[in-house]
Amino acid sequence: MVTTEAELSALADDRALLGRTSTAERVADILRTRIADGYFPPGTRLSEDSISGALGVSRNTLREAFRLLTHERLLVHRLNRGVFVRMLAVEDVADIHRVRRLVECGVLRSLGEPPFPLDGLEAAVAAGERSAAEGEWKGVSTANIHFHGELVALGGSPRTDELMRSVLAELRLVFHVVDDMRRLHAPYLARNREILRSLRAGDAARAEELLVAYLEDSREELVDAYAGRIGEPDARG
Repeated sequence: MVTTEAELSALADDRALLGRTSTAERVADILRTRIADGYFPPGTRLSEDSISGALGVSRNTLREAFRLLTHERLLVHRLNRGVFVRMLAVEDVADIHRVRRLVECGVLRSLGEPPFPLDGLEAAVAAGERSAAEGEWKGVSTANIHFHGELVALGGSPRTDELMRSVLAELRLVFHVVDDMRRLHAPYLARNREILRSLRAGDAARAEELLVAYLEDSREELVDAYAGRIGEPDARG
């Protein structure tokens, strides 16, 4: 799979985000966001010439961005073939959920006194519900990613936010492989709303309780679905 001309044209729109201070970190942030939003599916070969041209950066800057994203396990370098968006193993899917439980539940457990700043969560829930009503299940997937990112943002830690962006970008790679997006995401629309409702009521403990069950169910279902698609044994660690 290679990047198309239309995709490169859309990527060129991100050039304005670089401004006058183009850095490898900023390029990596753009590519990470594109991966998280489903722009580059697993197995996509990333062309140095095409992407550096679309973003208006040097190949050296892009290579450093690739190295950063390889360290984050989003990309993989294959000798004499180039750089590709990584295809995760089943054990990676299970590990992603272990990290999510540590981070997301930890944020809820550490919240101070209500009221909590929930506008971002509300927007993500509403976006998911709108997309579901329109039958746009990729949009539901994106809204769900944003929901969990906004949940972690309640912790007010830029470092935790950065970690979660990387974890959720990996998770999106898994979503691309699972073919039945409706079956994967539909049950969690109401559960997102229920977590939000608990936080609106100031009950972070109840929200954490709901999230623990949510993440456990998600892990089991996603591991099963992913293992079936790529032909690897189940991994339940």
